[in-house]
Amino acid sequence: MQKKIKNNHARGPNYTTAQLTTLVVLRILIGWHILYEGIVKVLNPYWSSAGYLLESKGIFSGLATSIVASPTALRIVDFLNMWGLIAIGLGLIAGCLTRVASISGIVLLFLYYAFNPSFIGYTYSTPVEGSYLIVNKNLIEICALFVLMLFPTGTIIGLDRLIFIKKKPKKRILKILLGLEEFK
Repeated sequence: MQKKIKNNHARGPNYTTAQLTTLVVLRILIGWHILYEGIVKVLNPYWSSAGYLLESKGIFSGLATSIVASPTALRIVDFLNMWGLIAIGLGLIAGCLTRVASISGIVLLFLYYAFNPSFIGYTYSTPVEGSYLIVNKNLIEICALFVLMLFPTGTIIGLDRLIFIKKKPKKRILKILLGLEEFK
């Protein structure tokens, strides 16, 4: 029988060590992937979502074409995409506002999936890692983020533990942050 980890400092479930470890590792891995995607885009001065949007098929292809046709709209989408990825990734890795980061990640990945679904008959000129039939990495990460949203870990291992503390007085939190008192 596995030891339960108690979460006395915030509202939330008690997980076994294996459950908590698995969920935290999943959160960090997805956070790393999303963060890295954002950093790569920020560091590449020639990156734009225009190519991805022009490949759009299905119900959002008209919207994608109009975004690319407007330089202002394209700059806004590029900015939101790059910095949204970075914010979501950092939030997941640090366990900071993990539920918000998970929901934001679900929305962003759903948009990626909706703009370029992996359906039969849709061919894309941009190479992908493999051959997909309906299920691709975006859909898998959406499901994983949904799990992380339902089973949060940031209040146990993450900055959410400090943000959403309910039983600690503010002076004690300040002492903990300054290293004058141990966090228990």
